[in-house]
Amino acid sequence: MQDSQSHKQAFWFTIINYIGIVIGLLSTLFLYPYDYGFYGEIAYIDSLAQILYPIMVFGGSQALIHFYPSLSLENKKSLFQFTIKTVFKLFIVLTVFLILAVIIFDWDKKTYLYYAMPLAVLMALIEVFKRQAANLQKIAVPTFYEKIIPKIAMVVVFGIFYLGYVSDNVAYAVFIVFYLFLAFFVAKYVSRKFPISFASKEDSFFSDVSKKEYFNYCFYSFLGSFGSFLAFRVDGLMIPEFLDFDANGAYRNAVNFAAAMAIPATGLFTIYSPQISAFIKNKDFETLQMKYTETAKLLFFIGAVILGCVLVGAEPFFNLLATKDKLVTILPVIYILGANVLFNMATGFNSEIISYSQYYKFNIIAVLILVVVNVLLNYVFLTQTELEIVGVSLATFISLVLFNVSKLVFIYKKIGIIPFDRNYALLIIVMGIIIVTGVLLPSFKNLWLETISKVGFVLIASLIVVYFTQSIPSFNYWVNRFLKN
Repeated sequence: MQDSQSHKQAFWFTIINYIGIVIGLLSTLFLYPYDYGFYGEIAYIDSLAQILYPIMVFGGSQALIHFYPSLSLENKKSLFQFTIKTVFKLFIVLTVFLILAVIIFDWDKKTYLYYAMPLAVLMALIEVFKRQAANLQKIAVPTFYEKIIPKIAMVVVFGIFYLGYVSDNVAYAVFIVFYLFLAFFVAKYVSRKFPISFASKEDSFFSDVSKKEYFNYCFYSFLGSFGSFLAFRVDGLMIPEFLDFDANGAYRNAVNFAAAMAIPATGLFTIYSPQISAFIKNKDFETLQMKYTETAKLLFFIGAVILGCVLVGAEPFFNLLATKDKLVTILPVIYILGANVLFNMATGFNSEIISYSQYYKFNIIAVLILVVVNVLLNYVFLTQTELEIVGVSLATFISLVLFNVSKLVFIYKKIGIIPFDRNYALLIIVMGIIIVTGVLLPSFKNLWLETISKVGFVLIASLIVVYFTQSIPSFNYWVNRFLKN
């Protein structure tokens, strides 16, 4: 029953995410290329906020998942309440610190920080409520709000600025207001499913969990999450420093395409996080191994199909559009970032396994190494080559491949599980043959015909082969259920 519920939630999570992705991709194709500079500025503010908000959460959202299964109902409420109050306290402290830092140090981009701070605290609150929704196995509605509202916000903000209705500063403020509504809707939904009273004692959960254990876990989780966000968002900060906001906007446009591939992974990782925590606490490594492999294979298949369609169909399709001059130039970046996302999906929920095990401190070491490697590689590519944003994507790819390989090796040595088996290897070979065949198919003078035929081949061949080989049981489960209806 629990597994069926997980499949259902993951299914709706994915559907909702792809609705958001469709909105984002349409904007990426037909809107943002008209002003990469403004889009790059919004992306810069977002990158700053993405780095600041883990400081405000300070590992509390991960702790909410980690300690939740072992607490009484009353102490679950206490932990949730404590996490929310911590966000507000750290927001105040961080704001004071940054104000002093801006006064002392002269920074030409400090204006963007003023918009990033309120955006960051809203992101922090949304993150906490999302984690609680995951604990309740009720992520569909919060996901709808989180994935749809920001996409609509970006379209509205870009439109009113590009058409000259507002200045850039007003546009930034409007963007933040949309996030304010998002935080309100998510909080309202979760509070209906999990009512709490802020009048009660906020730290009673420490009767079940020692303060030392809790704050140690939060500290190491914070270092890991902060390092991850820094590692994954550093490109959005370095590109404007060494290139310009136009390049940042172009790079973010490529990131949007790659992000579409990662949606199923985000959904399954969110859904399975509480279960992974429970499997590890109960030492049920046999079930964990099964879910690890099953999820990795499913995500690799989805990612490989999407990347295959992009490899064979993106270029002819882009050449059909009015914005083709801006889009074709970022194709190499899209391919590299897409390969990066595929590799990350193919390795399964290794980060979650480490985070919810006794070895969670390893994430800190791995992430810190990732940050150093990624920053150095970005610096080298941006200053010592003329590859520009292609070099940035290569830096990200190299860093994250090393990062994921290190986690795979560590989990295998410490826990003795790995997401790969013989069927997985066969799936990789089959998908590789299908994609290479799709790339080698003859081109046509009619770009529509070329796009549809090549993408259609990759999509149909992949679905048929995987279904009849029964490589992915969950895929067959949903297909059979659909056919019966």
